[in-house]
Amino acid sequence: MPDLFDKIATDPVLQQARLSREQGYYPYFKPLSETEGTDVVVDGRRLIMIGSNNYLGLTTHPKVRQAAIDAIKQYGTSCTGSRFLNGTLEMHKELERRLAKFLGKESAIIFGTGYQSNLGAITALMGRSDIAICDKEVHACIVDAVRMAGCEMKRFRHNDMNDLERLLKETASSPRMVLLDGVYSMGGDLAPLPEIVALCKQYGARLFVDDAHGIGVMGQGGRGTHFHFDCVDDVDLVMGTFSKSFASLGGVIAGDADVMDFIQHHARSLIFSASMPPANTATVLACLDVIEEDPSYVQRVHMQSTKVRDGLRALGFNCGESVTPIVPVFIGDEMKTLMIWKALYEYGIYVNPVLPPGVPPSKSLLRTSYMATHTDDHIAKVLAAFEVVGKATGLI
Repeated sequence: MPDLFDKIATDPVLQQARLSREQGYYPYFKPLSETEGTDVVVDGRRLIMIGSNNYLGLTTHPKVRQAAIDAIKQYGTSCTGSRFLNGTLEMHKELERRLAKFLGKESAIIFGTGYQSNLGAITALMGRSDIAICDKEVHACIVDAVRMAGCEMKRFRHNDMNDLERLLKETASSPRMVLLDGVYSMGGDLAPLPEIVALCKQYGARLFVDDAHGIGVMGQGGRGTHFHFDCVDDVDLVMGTFSKSFASLGGVIAGDADVMDFIQHHARSLIFSASMPPANTATVLACLDVIEEDPSYVQRVHMQSTKVRDGLRALGFNCGESVTPIVPVFIGDEMKTLMIWKALYEYGIYVNPVLPPGVPPSKSLLRTSYMATHTDDHIAKVLAAFEVVGKATGLI
């Protein structure tokens, strides 16, 4: 009789993980015993962190930390209910009002995670008669949401406007939404929003931008990729997360008021999940205060990441089309990627190796990312480590 667990013994992912553990090249689930943003302690060793999404470095900001502490003192640790029933605080509504204004939209809804935000909005709005047209490099949660919605999914080549237009022409008889990332989380490149907006208008499609890695970083005051490209009113829905620039956990969808009202009455991941805890909500409000009062955080993260990107390219590394604090180092071969990750780790640099299925086959890379709080000394040490390791492994 077949056993559901039979697949475990022959799973190729698990086999590779076990082999990596045996050989000392397993890079995942490493527990951090201490973290102060730019530096972490792993196995008793202090390393420079260049694998975090803490782009503005606000997890250690005293005002942000104090806001979380004060919220717990006032409200306790949890709301213990969904937004739909007993889980809405005035603090939640205040954050939604603040975020709608910050993102240039009429209204906003906050969710427990960024993943739930995409899941809730897409499954609420789309059904079997609709078509989702997705960039091939959209985040996995968009793919999952489209599949759960039951609508047809068509994918265009990454940032290829000719391929997008082809799909828009082919699907003209159906309601459609184009879904893409504002900042792509692996390559650090941007979606060409002005060209995409023009095509959506020409062919009557709605536009959804997952700006998880753009909000807090791109555009005027970190207001997002749609501000960066000056097409705020042309993007129908903007999604953002709080687990990156906003030093917390949660997500937001922003758009027209009637669309948000529809989503909050149909999004199952909102209705059937507990609401954001008070400490997380207060953290995001405090981060908004810091960003709006001091634009230097947004300016500095670009300044520091540009130093690294230019330095790596000067050494001969391939950093692709990155123009953001996400600076990939493309390697290709999986084993070589793990070897270079391990060498950098031993050198005191914490970086993320990304292997298939996170990237296409033969496209393995090191995903590095930078914070406003990285010092010039941090940057110098990172570049020095990459130079030594790159030459020792023959990558440069």
